[in-house]
Amino acid sequence: MPNSTHWGAFTAISDGGRLRVEPHPLDPEPSPLLANIPDALDHPARVARPAIRRGWLERGPGADPERGSHLGSDRFVEVEWDTALDLLAGELDRVRSRYGNASIYAGSYGWASAGRFHHAQSQMRRFLNCIGGFVRSVNTYSNGASTVILPHVVGAAGSREVMAGGTSWPVIAEHTDLLVAFGGLRTSNVWVAPGGHTRHRLGSHLAAAARRGMRVASFSPLRDDLPADVPGDRYALVPGTDVAVMLGLCSVLVSEGLADLEFLERYTVGADRFLAYLRGEADGQPKDAEWAAGLSGIPADELRTLARRMAAGRTLVHVSWSLQRTQHGEQPVWAGIALAALLGQIGLPGGGFGHGYSSMADVGDGRAAYGSPVMSQGYNAVSDFIPVARVADMLLDPGGRFDYDGGEYTYPHARLVYWTGGNPFHHHQDLQRLGRAFTMPDTVVVHEPYWTATARHADIVLPATTTLERDDLGVGRADSHLLAMKRVRGPVGQARDEYDIFSGLARRLGVAEAYTEGRTAEQWLVHLYDRWRSRMAERGYEVPDFDRFWSDGAFELPDRREDRVLFAEFRADPDGHRLDTPSGRIEIYSETIAGFGYDDCPGMPSWLEPRDWLGSARAADYPLHLIANQPTTRLHAQLDMGAHSQDSKVAGREPLRIHPDDAAARGIRDGEVVQVWNDRGSCLAGAVVSEDVRPGVVQLSTGAWFDPSSELATCVHGNPNVLTTDLGTSRLAQGCAGQHALVELEPVSGPVPPVRAFEPPRFAALDETARV
Repeated sequence: MPNSTHWGAFTAISDGGRLRVEPHPLDPEPSPLLANIPDALDHPARVARPAIRRGWLERGPGADPERGSHLGSDRFVEVEWDTALDLLAGELDRVRSRYGNASIYAGSYGWASAGRFHHAQSQMRRFLNCIGGFVRSVNTYSNGASTVILPHVVGAAGSREVMAGGTSWPVIAEHTDLLVAFGGLRTSNVWVAPGGHTRHRLGSHLAAAARRGMRVASFSPLRDDLPADVPGDRYALVPGTDVAVMLGLCSVLVSEGLADLEFLERYTVGADRFLAYLRGEADGQPKDAEWAAGLSGIPADELRTLARRMAAGRTLVHVSWSLQRTQHGEQPVWAGIALAALLGQIGLPGGGFGHGYSSMADVGDGRAAYGSPVMSQGYNAVSDFIPVARVADMLLDPGGRFDYDGGEYTYPHARLVYWTGGNPFHHHQDLQRLGRAFTMPDTVVVHEPYWTATARHADIVLPATTTLERDDLGVGRADSHLLAMKRVRGPVGQARDEYDIFSGLARRLGVAEAYTEGRTAEQWLVHLYDRWRSRMAERGYEVPDFDRFWSDGAFELPDRREDRVLFAEFRADPDGHRLDTPSGRIEIYSETIAGFGYDDCPGMPSWLEPRDWLGSARAADYPLHLIANQPTTRLHAQLDMGAHSQDSKVAGREPLRIHPDDAAARGIRDGEVVQVWNDRGSCLAGAVVSEDVRPGVVQLSTGAWFDPSSELATCVHGNPNVLTTDLGTSRLAQGCAGQHALVELEPVSGPVPPVRAFEPPRFAALDETARV
């Protein structure tokens, strides 16, 4: 059966009861993450039946310190579906009737399925909108700072162009001489895209570029952020100093007469103020190559040489999403655009600025000029929102004030938290604080296929099917094909599709017709496809009927553009194709942002010293800089129990890479279990001694399932978010700042506790709970 995931399309084959998967035959560079699928389908961590936390049943809704108890002192009671849905419908009705719909928070992410109909977040939002709405979250953990800063710099439409893919890879391969990659060019990240990606082709694009002579300058403390087969140079800078390097390069371009001042005059505003800042006119500190070298550790002569190379050929300045997942994360994005503007190549084939080429498969891989089949989420009557990374603030401080993008807002009082298709105990920072926050609502509801940490912190847990257990339509934002995702097996245990769960709740709350429109799930698939087919016919495209599509298993999407040049029309005619910024130009200095008066995000790209970096006072207590990057063996925390992810573990823990000098200084040997800590928490990890990390730096990827099952550490499995700070990027964007932390570590002496993250929780018998 054909099917798809966010990391690629595949064929599922049932072989004597054993499931195996094979990559889609059209995928030239399939993702190894597909190997995680077979072990996960029937794993003991599956939620088999609806379950209610015993404390909620006995004491009723309300804040409860036992919710999500670290050592599992509370138990769950498995109940029948009708019981669970009756209880949940009654609680939804109680909360909205007594407190209003603004007391329901539904901040779920959309990573549960590549399918466009069985998309957990969309189904949840549609249902809650049918009963009056909910408090929503805005932006993402992945690029929350970029999403807010870019509209101020290049306009809302320009921001969408940047985030939707930028200049196409074939154009880069043909025209770019030098790709300066701040944050590196980590190719493992491009196995993933929302909705999936049928053809992964980055390797072939990079090979074509290399044959033509393109080189990459990689700024990263991790050597393998530039793959060994990609020709280029590595600059192992001090983490968090990328903006200082960008400013130093800008200064060299200006001081040596290499800056394109005519481009600045015609296409930008505020360059005069930025140039004065580079000269140090206000603070007395020129942002020259020597200054940048003192912060970054990259010699000034190397920076000068690189700046000259950048000006001598067609150069693309690239900033990875990872750099904006830090305190002041808006600055590297803005500074990267300023650096590209000084080169004067924005809008030229292969030159200018790019964002996220090493962060997502669909960046630079072409787009179609039309949409895909989607289900309407309806209208949300509640206007309240929070930036997604501020969920713990909201739960701990209802009524508290927060700044966001020039406005002042108040956190709503979330009495009921509804989560489907996501796991904040993967995405969020300072997990001890998040755990305290989850004790505050009256009720927490989770739909989940697996007993994740979020499910364990819930009151009502409803078992949801996986993509292998239902039919759906699969397509990514830059995908080449619309895919038939065919059901491979029946549901595990009593798992149900989200659509069936919400249909049952809708019947109980009197909104069944509004939610279902009288259709079954199968009828919805045909309806969504036929509606899309009609829109395609209006554009002149011939699309097969549903039965033919379903039989074929895929439809190749026509007229995908792979020759995009970011801001080409603006460069050709800046008056006729004005950006939708206040000036119509690229805003190197933003009067709007300056007017907000934020001390942590001034009106132009600036070096702002982060709290957690090796040059800070905290480094005296925590002398190692931890990089919590994306894992190479899974998507976020999904299917961590799978074979590919498990093969990467060291002593059953998430691997932590450390330089040989730092390991020797602490008596750490390769393969040992180490304890990592700071003032926020601690975790256990498996040491990998490697020269691929800069001295003073350790790397521990996100995604190990949170396991607080022992007193020895906050997480015994290796989740770095017990160490990261729950702090917004700035008052402008309030994005996630979880990429970096300062830590210390040592080898663990004596026995270490087992990893229990994948074991189900403890259950209580039905007759133990009086209310049931």
